[in-house]
Amino acid sequence: MPDARRYFDLPSPFPMRRGGALLGATLAYETWGALAPARDNAIFILTGLSPSAHAASNAEDPSPGWWEDMIGPGKPIDTNRWHVICANTLGSCRGSTGPASTNPHTGEAYRLDFPDLTLEDVANAGFELVRGLGIDKLACLLGNSMGGMSALGYLVQHPGSVRTHISISTAPQAQPFAIAIRSLQREAIRLDPNWRQGHYDDEHYPEAGMSIARKLGVITYRSAMEWVGRFARIRLEADERPEEPFAVEFQIESYLAGHARRFVRSFDPNSYLYLSRASDWFDVGEHAGGNVAAALAGIRVERALVIGVSTDILFPLPQQQQIADGLKAGGAEVDFVALDSPQGHDSFLVDIPRFGEPIARLLASL
Repeated sequence: MPDARRYFDLPSPFPMRRGGALLGATLAYETWGALAPARDNAIFILTGLSPSAHAASNAEDPSPGWWEDMIGPGKPIDTNRWHVICANTLGSCRGSTGPASTNPHTGEAYRLDFPDLTLEDVANAGFELVRGLGIDKLACLLGNSMGGMSALGYLVQHPGSVRTHISISTAPQAQPFAIAIRSLQREAIRLDPNWRQGHYDDEHYPEAGMSIARKLGVITYRSAMEWVGRFARIRLEADERPEEPFAVEFQIESYLAGHARRFVRSFDPNSYLYLSRASDWFDVGEHAGGNVAAALAGIRVERALVIGVSTDILFPLPQQQQIADGLKAGGAEVDFVALDSPQGHDSFLVDIPRFGEPIARLLASL
């Protein structure tokens, strides 16, 4: 399988916000489009919890990326004009250093010896990558979902490093509903007997815990409206139902089970725990004495686009409005777009026509 991933060596030691440091840490990343001689056309994308750096296909890896219809020649993020960079998040397991990586002190996987991870650490790692690529100022920093929080962490810690910001379906701080859901996801993993305080292996993998965690996530990533439209109360055919008591009976149950099955062995459980908790910890207000509005107003960008979705229960629309108002208070020219996409939080991944239009419009104006 072709692989377009490249690897950037972070400064060593790389200090972590809550203590400790990483030695020999790396970020996996991919790029699309050419960097201009003036190095002024770079767009950096910070991702949600589970994606890899492979946001779109390219010559080295023609397989579809997780944002395939958004990035490329003639697409909303047009690589004929823009040099696009996407990194796999620090703490993840898709090429960047995380709990599944080898701890140079022991020669074994970090597991729970990995330092406490914050989204500010994710942001700082991304900042080091951008600087390491010789880019002093990004034309645009884009973050969606968890990546949007990481982007706010980037902006508040590195003033003057970004001209334009695109914020998609995210939040300036974790709110109780999102924290509650992620807490249940972590509990499902931790209570799986095979988790063994992080010391699982391929033979003893916390499959049940990861499956439940993924199902909970998928339920919150979409909307009740979409579930009704797609599945209603349709039952599986009799020959499709397992025979054990209380087993899967409805199509929605089968859908969730299939989603979980495709995910569980592809993602490291400890990485999931670390990134989930980092999302709960995030509060941009910590950078302004606990005042979210002041922290956002302290961010200095020229332009910003903030997009939210009315059906998003994980990062509800008022949080997007809060980001837009805060950036505007800091002097930015801000476009706030509230969409009615039925797909909930995941709309930015699938409703490309609605999301692509304001993104393309903003980038065309730069």
